[in-house]
Amino acid sequence: MKKYQEYIASDHRILLGKPIVKGTLISVEFILKKLSDGASFNDLMEQHKLSRIDIYAALDYASERLADNEELVNKK
Repeated sequence: MKKYQEYIASDHRILLGKPIVKGTLISVEFILKKLSDGASFNDLMEQHKLSRIDIYAALDYASERLADNEELVNKK
């Protein structure tokens, strides 16, 4: 898979700067919440016009952010 940067963007003028799937108003947070609530990839693709790559990019973004945060927590 390509890097998430090709699919995920953040702009302070859109959704208060939350990371979104480029070309949409769908946030990474929304995708993660839907998946944690039991939605399938197919549900997200059909209901929100996302591609499988968009969803994987959101997961990759979240994983990278958590990894960054864990490094900061471990330095205490």
